[in-house]
Amino acid sequence: MHGYRWNARGFRIGQLATILLVVGSWLPVQSQTPEATGQAENELQLGITLTRSASFAEAIPHFLAARGRVSDEYAVDFNLALCYIGTGEFEKAIPVLTALQVSSHDGAGVENLLAQAYAGKGKADKAFEALQRAAAFAPKDEKLYLFVADAFLKRQEDVQSLRVIELGLQHLPGSARLHYERGYLLSVLDDLDGAKPDFVRAVQLAPHSEIAYLAEAQENLLAGNLAEAVRVSRSAIAAGKQDYQLLAILGEALIRGGASPGQPEFAEAQNALEKSVMARPDYASSQIALGHVELLDGRLNAAIEHLETGRRLSPENTGVYSLLAASYRKAGRQDQAEAMLTILARLNQEQAQKIRMAPGDNKAIPGASGESRAAQKP
Repeated sequence: MHGYRWNARGFRIGQLATILLVVGSWLPVQSQTPEATGQAENELQLGITLTRSASFAEAIPHFLAARGRVSDEYAVDFNLALCYIGTGEFEKAIPVLTALQVSSHDGAGVENLLAQAYAGKGKADKAFEALQRAAAFAPKDEKLYLFVADAFLKRQEDVQSLRVIELGLQHLPGSARLHYERGYLLSVLDDLDGAKPDFVRAVQLAPHSEIAYLAEAQENLLAGNLAEAVRVSRSAIAAGKQDYQLLAILGEALIRGGASPGQPEFAEAQNALEKSVMARPDYASSQIALGHVELLDGRLNAAIEHLETGRRLSPENTGVYSLLAASYRKAGRQDQAEAMLTILARLNQEQAQKIRMAPGDNKAIPGASGESRAAQKP
């Protein structure tokens, strides 16, 4: 398999404040002057606007300024929690969401954000419990399962992500997206034979759609059929399917197929990856792949910039550290290169520890290699 990990989705969301802020700093709206109330409402609306554009870090101060001073406190807290999750501040999100959970505002949205926050903290059991509560509210909401699965995937917890997708398929057996996701995850777990029926099913359920092209391209990329992955990706793009993941697969397949600087295929790969990053800047795989291309082209500053972005988005991704080490070494920044290798060694050691600690009597994912058996199916 290729040197760095592909994420099945690119969407990310954010986290919230402490319980002290939730229960201790609310000001009664009626105690404020009309001017103060109007200012707080403006802060709320500005925060919502920033959140809609995925500017989570920028939105947080506006929500904090509005807390306790607007008529719709639920809107403040829910969006603030979402932004904290988007910025990876899961510790802050959990108490705020827990407070909403015990209020009259509990529902699928609150429970789903709580599941994502717990997943982000590596608390799989609590995440799954929250997801089940979310599914009880809205069992047919496909995004409930996709967002939580993505939260686990960001931590490289593939089996937990698979567990979430399988719950989704219990409620939505006709979802092409969920079948694609299960196929992807089984492929990552070295069970390509088990993955193929899901990829095929995704194509059958949504023929000629972006997800159908994506399933076919992803299957071929993961199986090492690079020429076919390129063909499918090109066909999809020619058909107007400008999905950021298809663009990323095209770029990665061309580079893995041997495209080198000066060749038309290399320029095509670079162009596809630049478009992917522009369409979804928070998609770690595109950032890392583009960083790899820049490294091959000798543009070290650009390579480091994209690779560091990919590292921030997916800090558990071991592949990015070897690329960063190479980039820093070529840039003459030996200390930083060594630091990347130290982190890589630690992550590898943690992975080995997970393998050793895995219950021996649990059934492993069928076809999984020894390395993938670290996270066995619950």
